[in-house]
Amino acid sequence: MLCALNNYFCKMITQKPSLHKTVEIFIHIIGWGTVFGLPFLLMNRSGFTISWLDYMRHGSAVPFSFLLIFYINYCLLIPHFLFNNKIKQYLLLNILLILGTALGVHLWQEYIFKIYSLSKPPKHPGPPSWIFVLRDIFSMILTTGLAVAIKLSGRWAQVEAARREAEKSRTEAELKNLRNQLNPHFLLNTLNNIYALIAFDSNKAQAAVQELSRLLRHVLYDNQQNFVTMDKEMDFIRNYIELMRIRLSSNVTVSTQIDISSDSRTEIAPLIFISLIENAFKHGISPTDPSYIHIHFSELPGQVCCEITNSYHPKNQMDKSGSGIGLGQVQKRLELTYPNHYEWEQGVSENEKEYHSKLTIYV
Repeated sequence: MLCALNNYFCKMITQKPSLHKTVEIFIHIIGWGTVFGLPFLLMNRSGFTISWLDYMRHGSAVPFSFLLIFYINYCLLIPHFLFNNKIKQYLLLNILLILGTALGVHLWQEYIFKIYSLSKPPKHPGPPSWIFVLRDIFSMILTTGLAVAIKLSGRWAQVEAARREAEKSRTEAELKNLRNQLNPHFLLNTLNNIYALIAFDSNKAQAAVQELSRLLRHVLYDNQQNFVTMDKEMDFIRNYIELMRIRLSSNVTVSTQIDISSDSRTEIAPLIFISLIENAFKHGISPTDPSYIHIHFSELPGQVCCEITNSYHPKNQMDKSGSGIGLGQVQKRLELTYPNHYEWEQGVSENEKEYHSKLTIYV
C-alpha cells in the first residue's frame, strides 16, 4: 500500500515540489490507517470474528511495532547513517532495534495471553512461541526494507527535480548566451550592408540607417524574451527584407509570401528565422549573374513553416561579409528550445545552382 502510494508521491514531487510535505503526510496516514484497520475488515454479518483482546494482543501490537521501526528508520537511521555511508552502524542499529522490538512485542503478547487464559478454559497447546517471534522479526526486516525503498525513492525524486532545475537553468543560460551572440552578429551583417551602400548611394545608406533603428528596437527588447508573437516576428522580418532590398541591383529578384495572420498570437522564439534569411542574402546573390530569393512563411494549427529557395553563389574564403555563425546558432537554438519538435531540411541542388531550406517548428 505504502509503496504504491509512494510511486504517485514521487511523481508529485518532480512536478510540484511545493506539495511535497502535504502529500507525504496524507500518504502515510492512509497507509498506516489501512494497516491498523485491517483486522476490522474481518467482520461478517454476525459481528467481528476477532475479539478486542485478540486485537490488543496481536492486531495492534504488531502493527505498532512496524510503525515504530518504520519511522525510526525513516526519520533517523536512514538520513543520518545510511545516506552518510555509515552502513555498518546502520545495520548494527537496525539489528538491535528489531531484536529489542521483537522481544518487547513477545513479552506484551505473553502478558495479554495470561490475562486472556484466566477468563477462558485452557485449550490444546499451540505452536512454540519462538515461531511467532521469528515471524515478527522477518516482518520487521521487511518493514525496514520498505522504509529504505520509500526514502530512497523520495530522495531520487528530489535529486531528479534538482537535476531538472539545473538543466533548465543551464539551458536558459545557453539560450541567453546565443541571443547575446546573435545581436552583434546581426548588427555586423547589417552594418556591412550599409557600409557598401555609402560608397555609391548615400541616400540609400541614410534610409538603411532608419530601417536599422527600427530593427534594433526589436532586437534589443523583444529578443530578451523567451518567446514573441508571430505578428511581431513577421513585422521584424518584413522590415529586415526591405532593408536588404536597398542594396540589391536590378538583376536580383526577391519575392516574399507571408501566409500568417497580421494578428497571429502564436508564440515563437525571437529571431529564430533571421539567420536563414541572412544566409539566403549572403549566398543567393551574385554581383553579375541573375539571382533570386523566394521566401515563404506559413502557419497551420500547431506548426509554423519557413521555406526559402535561392540561387546559390557561395562566397570565397576572402569574403568577410558576415561571421558565418548564423546557421550554427539556429541549430543550437532549435535543439535547446524545440527538442524533437522541429524538422529542418536544407541543402544544395544536384547542379549546385540552387539552395533550399525548409524549417518546420511544431509549437
